[in-house]
Amino acid sequence: MSKPASLRSLEHHDAFVSRHIGPNDAEIAHMLDVVGHASLDAMTDAIVPGSIRSAGALDLPPPMTEVDALAKIRAIADRNTVFRSFIGQGYYDTHVPNVILRNILENPAWYTAYTPYQAEISQGRMEALINFQTMVADLTGMEIANASLLDEATAAAEAMTLAKRSAKSKSNLFFVSKNVHPQTLEVLRTRAGGLGIELHVGDDADAATVDSYGVLLQYPDTFGRINDYRAVAEAVHARQGIVAVASDLLALTLIAAPGEWGADIVVGNTQRFGVPFGFGGPHAGFMACRDAFKRSMPGRLIGVSVDTEGNPAYRLTLQTREQHIRREKATSNICTAQVLLAVMASMYAVYHGPEGLERIARRVHRFAAILAAALGKAGVAVGEGYFDTLHVTGVDAAAVHAKAREARINLRAIDDGSVGISLDETTTREDVAALAALFGAAVDDIDALDAATADALPAGLSRTTPYLTHPVFNTHHSEHELLRYMRALADKDLAMDRTMIPLGSCTMKLNATAEMIPITWPEFSQIHPLAPAEQAEGYRELIDGLEAMLAEITGYDAVSFQPNSGAQGEFAGLLAIRAYLASEGEGHRDICLIPESAHGTNPASAQMVGMTVVVTRCDSNGNVDVEDIRAKAEKYSDRLAAIMITYPSTHGVFEEDVVEICEIVHAHGGQVYTDGANMNALCGVARPGKWGSDVSHLNLHKTFCIPHGGGGPGVGPCAVKSHLAPFLPRAFGGEGEVGMVSAATHGSASILPISWMYIALMGAEGLRRATQVALLNANYVAKRLEPHYPTLYTGRNGLVAHECILDLRPLKDATGVGAEDVAKRLIDFGFHAPTLSFPVSGTLMVEPTESESMHELDRFIDAMIQIREEIRAIEDGRLDREDNPLKHAPHTAAQASASEWTHAYPRELAVFPLPSLRLQKYWPPVARVDNVHGDKNVFCSCIPIGSAEDEPEAFSEPDVV
Repeated sequence: MSKPASLRSLEHHDAFVSRHIGPNDAEIAHMLDVVGHASLDAMTDAIVPGSIRSAGALDLPPPMTEVDALAKIRAIADRNTVFRSFIGQGYYDTHVPNVILRNILENPAWYTAYTPYQAEISQGRMEALINFQTMVADLTGMEIANASLLDEATAAAEAMTLAKRSAKSKSNLFFVSKNVHPQTLEVLRTRAGGLGIELHVGDDADAATVDSYGVLLQYPDTFGRINDYRAVAEAVHARQGIVAVASDLLALTLIAAPGEWGADIVVGNTQRFGVPFGFGGPHAGFMACRDAFKRSMPGRLIGVSVDTEGNPAYRLTLQTREQHIRREKATSNICTAQVLLAVMASMYAVYHGPEGLERIARRVHRFAAILAAALGKAGVAVGEGYFDTLHVTGVDAAAVHAKAREARINLRAIDDGSVGISLDETTTREDVAALAALFGAAVDDIDALDAATADALPAGLSRTTPYLTHPVFNTHHSEHELLRYMRALADKDLAMDRTMIPLGSCTMKLNATAEMIPITWPEFSQIHPLAPAEQAEGYRELIDGLEAMLAEITGYDAVSFQPNSGAQGEFAGLLAIRAYLASEGEGHRDICLIPESAHGTNPASAQMVGMTVVVTRCDSNGNVDVEDIRAKAEKYSDRLAAIMITYPSTHGVFEEDVVEICEIVHAHGGQVYTDGANMNALCGVARPGKWGSDVSHLNLHKTFCIPHGGGGPGVGPCAVKSHLAPFLPRAFGGEGEVGMVSAATHGSASILPISWMYIALMGAEGLRRATQVALLNANYVAKRLEPHYPTLYTGRNGLVAHECILDLRPLKDATGVGAEDVAKRLIDFGFHAPTLSFPVSGTLMVEPTESESMHELDRFIDAMIQIREEIRAIEDGRLDREDNPLKHAPHTAAQASASEWTHAYPRELAVFPLPSLRLQKYWPPVARVDNVHGDKNVFCSCIPIGSAEDEPEAFSEPDVV
């Protein structure tokens, strides 16, 4: 009789670790043999410098099963208490249409997609974003809108800087209405401080007279009033200033669009379009502006171009990724958008259409007017000229709030003792009666009160212009139609649910279903960011627990989750450095050393906090030049504030001298900022806070499994050593030297359960193994492809870190085939391209992550080898230098099935270059997209019906670069 398996070994197979990590033990052994090492530990020792390797295991609990982890986080969620929320202040309860909840938010085809830098495989999500842009431009009355920003407050900060760049006024003062949302004012103050902009906060009327380069108004304002700003806009324009407006899209279905009365820039939040509170995020902010500003507009912009067949095709246009190109001269450090949430909001508008949105808005307003009438009959003073928010004065606010708590209702507490009540689409008749009762008023017959009550929208500001007239907003109103529309869009795209996305620098790994499940629980999703602390005790436990986990993993002492993107985390970290230095009497220090290989957001963030960037050199192996750092640290010793380094390096290697670099910078009075983009190569192996780094941002949407969602959501918490902890961004209404960097105290809090679950499921042992397998997978790919494509940079012992850079430049010289051609040809094999021409032009950077199985790695390797054979055929003259499958990739089904085939190479080679593709084939919806055409003919809204088929150029408005 065979010996029974031990209980421990049986339990091991229930562990999540083996499901997160793609290769099994046998595959790991085989890959180690290919790489030339006997074990994962031996390979790790060969890659990671001994000076930074962690001596012991992380102090984390052992791995949990999915069942146990979900039970534990369920208990945490149950500590939150969901009250009916009427707080408002920019956040409103909403009904998430179930068809959108299930088929967008909970659908990996949407939430595992990457930023649409490769246009041909991103047509579906870009169409959804074009819908978003059209929706925002229509409702705001502006000429162009971008594809989302991080939230309303940071969008307002971007408006402040866009106005500065665009205004003809010579003033350095920006006027802000005292009636903007308080969290917006907090973020504006933080941003203005770093850029040296003077803020003037005052009454709305003063905006007309105070000399400023721009003004920010809120419409409706934070107290619900709808003010007539036409005269103010006229006065500001007369002195060559810019008018920026923070607005509410639902209100704009009923009141005049800001673009109609003089706004130049309009910002806001689309949260109430079917996106839950989530304790503050993620939510898609928006920005719309005059067409004249489009080349200075921050964020991403989806435009329409054509493919090689002359068919319309979407692409990112104009200033996309400009922070990577312009670096310290960038106009913004924005990297992550909120694509998934923008898609949800756009689908909400598609589902309801203009009539449905107006119906929702009118119902909300009727409830507000009826409640105001009931309160007025009881002698309670309520302001006039509102949409959905009542400002109640002259009451015993403490008593009202006490009654509200007993009724499980949250109202807004305003500093002057007044009370705010914001209604929304979830408001019911019963809610109106309950709210009235809090003030001693009765609603006995709501229909009679309705009949006797007039609307409270101000005269002369009614909406008269149409919006959302495009057929896409007037077609898909049944669930069946919307379901099919969303499926059709998803089918056009490549996401992680179909294939490996082997991008370097933007880690694309498994976002496990168990990790995603808690985010839609009401106890996490239905908490207002300004709910009383006692109602968010579960969030407090979750956040404190995740902070402790990340501090242990990184070696830092404190973490702020407020930054809602990696670039925001950089900004927060540099603000902490500046504030700390000032507290030490070293406020004059302003030099930031940044290696020339760094991510483009690094110098962009440095300039945003008022630092002067000094670029340091890299050597021929891609390593930072330590002697150049030493020389520049000595040269600027009295002004050195910081160095920003990426580790492992952007070139995909563990550099040997990182400890020495930290010592050099500290010796000259500076602080060390380590970009956390590549933390996936460090977890359980090395801890930056222990080798001399002072601060890092961490990309939870990379290393810690929050999915990219097509380019957002992201979370970029800022982790610091203890001396910098007092200088992390302060909580809303809290104390602290550094102001808020985003609208909510804990940023995009509702997706933090994903990272909590990941760490709980993996434990210390699992995290270390994940890192080791990520290193192994990258080295396996590099070793297998070595005979075909040289790896540009290697570290100690000829090994790479978690990513490898394949050098295609010699092939370009020999055959005319470049990295972009290979990237497009990979689409024919069903793969997303690796990172193209970053950090080195003419290369591809591959990061396979630990989640990819050996089978998937081999599929990718086979594709790359076949592509090399096609390039070799060009070298040998067997394929034409111009008419070959690489130059014309990707190939569509329409091309392959056309009656005429005009190419010198066979159709079969074009679309079935490997036999396995006959069993499973992704067909790109468009052929190669013409980037130059898109930038010369800028068109950034829904394509008019008919023009796409009849006149491909009809939708293009010439705007020659």
